[in-house]
Amino acid sequence: MNDGVNGVALAVFIIFFLAVTVMGFLASRWRKAENEHTLDEWGLGGRSFGTWITWFLLGGDLYTAYTFVAVPAAIYAAGAAGFFAVPYTILVYPLIFTFLPRLWSVSHKHGYVTTSDFVRGRWGSKGLSLAVAVTGILATMPYIALQLVGIQAVLDVMGVGGGEDTNWFVKDLPLLIAFGVLAAYTYSSGLRAPAMIAFVKDTLIYIVIAVAIIYIPIKLGGFDEIFGAANDKYTAAKAGGLVPLEAGQWTYATLALGSALALFMYPHSITATLSSKSREVIRRNTTILPLYSLMLGLLALLGFMAIAAGVDVTNPQLAIPQLFEDMFPSWFAGVAFAAIGIGALVPAAIMSIAAANLFTRNIYKDFIKPDATPKEETRVSKLVSLLVKVGALIFVLTMDKTVAINFQLLGGIWILQTFPALVGGLFTRWFHRWALLAGWAVGMVYGTVAAYGVASPTQKHFGGSSKEIPGIGEIGYIGLTAFVLNVAVTVVLTFVLRAAKAPEGIDETRPEDYTADAGDPGVQVELPAATAGSAH
Repeated sequence: MNDGVNGVALAVFIIFFLAVTVMGFLASRWRKAENEHTLDEWGLGGRSFGTWITWFLLGGDLYTAYTFVAVPAAIYAAGAAGFFAVPYTILVYPLIFTFLPRLWSVSHKHGYVTTSDFVRGRWGSKGLSLAVAVTGILATMPYIALQLVGIQAVLDVMGVGGGEDTNWFVKDLPLLIAFGVLAAYTYSSGLRAPAMIAFVKDTLIYIVIAVAIIYIPIKLGGFDEIFGAANDKYTAAKAGGLVPLEAGQWTYATLALGSALALFMYPHSITATLSSKSREVIRRNTTILPLYSLMLGLLALLGFMAIAAGVDVTNPQLAIPQLFEDMFPSWFAGVAFAAIGIGALVPAAIMSIAAANLFTRNIYKDFIKPDATPKEETRVSKLVSLLVKVGALIFVLTMDKTVAINFQLLGGIWILQTFPALVGGLFTRWFHRWALLAGWAVGMVYGTVAAYGVASPTQKHFGGSSKEIPGIGEIGYIGLTAFVLNVAVTVVLTFVLRAAKAPEGIDETRPEDYTADAGDPGVQVELPAATAGSAH
């Protein structure tokens, strides 16, 4: 690792960073609405994005700086088990093809801005809606923090901020500046900012990966040398070579399946989805988003390349930035670092907007000020988006980076527990609202307690997301085990509560709402949550 600053790479990085900053502020003038003081406009971009804008936005949302850094880092450190991210992103698209168009339709019909809006309207339960909202906010916070970790990894490799003995303020000043810029243009432009910047981010990432997958193997003597070096390292470490050990196969499979179920439960995934202008846009995107999975597979190979290139870092998160620093000319290393840095800004902006919308619609409006006007909602959402980013920044600056990663894994366990209420509600009203709430609580408690008991070399608690599956004896993903318990409790209690004739909430939706499209008679976008569907 270089002791000094890589001036050329830093200059290129700054040029791209300034360019996207300007774009972020100019985005407020892009598709400018007559009334921008509504969550539909600030938080969902006016629900006006077409196929390609939605594709870039969803790609920018899902394939983050954390993905760019952490997936090959997992392969660098742990071997082929790190490839679990590739099958789960393949599994997720047929899954979302079945339910995202239905969610878009009913949300468009009733003016729902968040998943909790839908849960409240479908099940007639503010308590269940609150549970989904709180879970979404808690799961999103460490995810935002990881985007800042990605920026920090790039800055560390470029030598920016000084060494460990440098004053903390000077050391973290570049990250503080990046945070300030992100906060400012998100506050100003809302979802339009990351939508516009996503074009630059994804273009850079595709260019960097295309060059890396050709250029680096040539320098290292070909893929035979790369795979040979990786196999030697894993075999020496008794990690099973290029194939995971049999003992790890349950972990691999359950982690891939659980992650696929959880990915579109995250608030930022739904925010990007609801910003599209029609049901058909969502359907098209589920068919073309797998192009990102191809990119992810190529990206994962960088972990093997880092081994073959002799990259030696104590923190695996630095492996890929260091690989770029060592293998690329300085100017192109700057381009690669810019791709990672911008790849952090886009999802961090969307995540903070999504978390803020959840707080505003499902905590502030539902429980604090039910008569809040659309303008007040927008103002509160803007302020909360700033607070969410401040919280993530404090998290990054005060805690070890592995803590942020492990809490993001805990967030994945949590967010998966909202699946029955959200996806179940899109297809059936059979579940009882109290049973769903009880199932959610059981899944959350089990998942949290189980994760608390997992230790790692750096942490006594919350050191991972895998543990022995009760009754099976194999090591598997805690989130999926918690999800199974969640569903079991929900089903059993639904039978009990229905037999006891427990009161059910009022469903404000109709069957035809789930297939409605833009322009259909009666479709409404700007309907206040308190009155949505009351005419039905």
